[in-house]
Amino acid sequence: MPPKRIAVQPARRAQPQGYFGQIYHTLTSEENASVVISVAMFGVGLTAYIHHFEFLFQF
Repeated sequence: MPPKRIAVQPARRAQPQGYFGQIYHTLTSEENASVVISVAMFGVGLTAYIHHFEFLFQF
């Protein structure tokens, strides 16, 4: 008697990510964490610097 066949569903392929999905995946990957944190800290520092000078030169 031949062995019974087991029905196996085909594996799902990962759907290709859209443009924003790729950006999100790139920004949140572990290998880019230090770069993303550095850029964010630079942005916060630059914003604080600009706001400081706006406060100083108000007339």
